[in-house]
Amino acid sequence: MSTFLIVDSCCDLPLSYIEANHDVLEVIGMPVHIDGMDYFDDLGKTLSHDDLYEKLRQGMVASTAQINVFRFAELFKEKLRTYDNLIYIGFSSGMSGTYNNALQSIDIVKEEYPDADIRVIDSKSASIGQGLIVIRAVELLRENNDVDQIEQWVNASKLDVNHWFAVDDLNFLKAGGRVSSAEAAVGTLLSVKPILIVNHSGQLKPYGKVKGRKKSIKFLLDKFKEHYVHESFDQVIIGHGNAIEDAQQLKDMLSPLVSEEKIMITELSATIASHVGPGMLAMSFMGNLREDK
Repeated sequence: MSTFLIVDSCCDLPLSYIEANHDVLEVIGMPVHIDGMDYFDDLGKTLSHDDLYEKLRQGMVASTAQINVFRFAELFKEKLRTYDNLIYIGFSSGMSGTYNNALQSIDIVKEEYPDADIRVIDSKSASIGQGLIVIRAVELLRENNDVDQIEQWVNASKLDVNHWFAVDDLNFLKAGGRVSSAEAAVGTLLSVKPILIVNHSGQLKPYGKVKGRKKSIKFLLDKFKEHYVHESFDQVIIGHGNAIEDAQQLKDMLSPLVSEEKIMITELSATIASHVGPGMLAMSFMGNLREDK
């Protein structure tokens, strides 16, 4: 029985990783609108990350939408012509209706493929946290685990995925309603950097605040030391919003604690970048049960 994995573009994995694993994995892109341009987020192929972040820095507003039922149904049917089982690891239902659209599409697919085996999993994760789950799912598939074993691991482990996000520009959170205009103005003036997490319900929540970039990077390092549990899965992902120097600095700080080959640096793609803006620095890893807010 052959199994194929599908993930949406919220996973923020490097395009090079997706292309290297195209035989077992495909990304379905979230719709993005920016500067009069409509496209599906394809991890930087249509609109490079450099061009995207330059537009965001110029004040252009980007918006995203859910992946609709029709697009899921069409992709599922296409893959079922070749594969026996499909697993879609979806962006958290706590942040988007995309997961529910994937569920609804199964009824449409079964009109043509009544025996279709499609597993739709709510990752309760986002961005590089979701990406971390996908990397392990790919490993499990390549280790010849079956569809039940992969689904079981994802559901059993997803709340062990720790997400830590250090925001640089408060104005993007303001635009998304995460902070008020007054909080954004005062925070910018005082160089306050909010820390965000993804909680048990898969929602993005404020966790705390630190002053200045250096302290926010140290905060991420401290949380890693507090929560990292390498026995379950030792991959670490550092995500950044066009801030490679900060990402490399964090990697250097982590290198005494984790093998270098287990630290992946990736640039946040359009889906997530539209809401957090340039300068975001994030880290995801498997740990003890994620903190909640």
